[in-house]
Order: sequence, then structure tokens, then C-alpha cells
Amino acid sequence: MDAVTIYFLAINIVLFVVMGVDKYRAIRRRWRIPEATLFILALVGGACGGTVGMYSFRHKTKHWYFAVFFPLLALAQLALYFFVYK
Repeated sequence: MDAVTIYFLAINIVLFVVMGVDKYRAIRRRWRIPEATLFILALVGGACGGTVGMYSFRHKTKHWYFAVFFPLLALAQLALYFFVYK
């Protein structure tokens, strides 16, 4: 695998895990991961993992800006990846 593919997989795994951690913290009323951090991780390539995490953990699905932005950005990132790198 090339470096771009490894990065793409890693950042998506990271955001998936971060969404799960944030949901865990939300349930226990602990300090939360800022929404800006979630968006930054999505912007730098983790939108697919964020989208899967959002629906797997049922976290942030009621916020329209997550429910719209994450899937659209995920589609754009996948299209860019397959258009440029494959």
C-alpha cells in the first residue's frame, strides 16, 4: 500500500474511534471532545470514518450540520481518492 492509502485508512479509523470515545463520554457526562476537533478530523480525510462512527454509535445524528456535512464530505473524499489515486 502506498502512503496516501495508509493515511486515508488511519485518519478514518482515528475519527471512528474518536466518535465512539465522545459518545462514551457523553453518556457518562464527562468532558467532551469539541465539535471543532471532529470537523477538523473530518476535513483532513476522516469523513468516512466519522460518518460510519456517527451512525454506528448513534452520536451527533440529530445535529443537522453533522448529518449533512459528514456524508457529503465522505463522498467527496472517496471520489477524490479514487479519481486521483486509483
